Amino acid sequence: MKHLFTIILLLVGLQAPNIQKESAFQKGEWFKFKMSYSGFLKAGNATLSLSETNLDGNSVYHVVGKGWTTGLIKAMFKVKDRYESYFDKETGVPYKFIRKIDEGGHTKDIEIKFDHENRKAEVFNKKHKKVKTVATEQDVQDMVSMYYYLRNNIDIASLKQGDEIETNMFFDEENYGFKLKYLGRETIKTEFGKVKTLKFRPYVMAGRVFKEEESLTLWVSADKNKVPLKIKADLAVGSLRADLVAFKGLKHSFKIEFN
Repeated sequence: MKHLFTIILLLVGLQAPNIQKESAFQKGEWFKFKMSYSGFLKAGNATLSLSETNLDGNSVYHVVGKGWTTGLIKAMFKVKDRYESYFDKETGVPYKFIRKIDEGGHTKDIEIKFDHENRKAEVFNKKHKKVKTVATEQDVQDMVSMYYYLRNNIDIASLKQGDEIETNMFFDEENYGFKLKYLGRETIKTEFGKVKTLKFRPYVMAGRVFKEEESLTLWVSADKNKVPLKIKADLAVGSLRADLVAFKGLKHSFKIEFN
């Protein structure tokens, strides 16, 4: 169960967006997800909220992602994670990223400040009281800001089934190239009724956590919001599923099929 909520918070940030002048989101947007293990055992909850603030003279969005285990899973493996991202309201570039986690006693407390002009990231490891500067890739995003950036900057209308989307992401002290495949459209049953969705397959590294490279599947609403509705992961042992169970503050209408 280690890295459980890292996976979930990463994947809700990998929604395919709709390029348009009008933003896909607004301040006050909030999501709640229910996690289950192997299809029946409740594993925990996660939330993602968006607000506005000012950071070093810049008008920014502030995202807070939280995840925690519940029930039997909590008794066996307690998780309490918090992720934060501050990114520019106009360009979507991240200025600061915070990762504070406790996963079964494995703890991290990291703050990253981005210098996009010089393509550098200052990584402050608060737990070990160490600061490290790392070179970054062009147009880099953190794992949370990437979600919002993509919602406004990739044209889903031009994608064809089988097309792949590639992004640059910086996480902890490393640059990552991330890729996901567009699988097409599908109508699925949700907590709120039947919803038309866009279906994706993020590529992951097969090994201790994931069963194979194509072990993840992601469904998002095929409307202007691009709401994350369901995530399914086939793990090396068992499977993990996340379902959206509550939301508020959407900028656009949320479309439900009635037949």
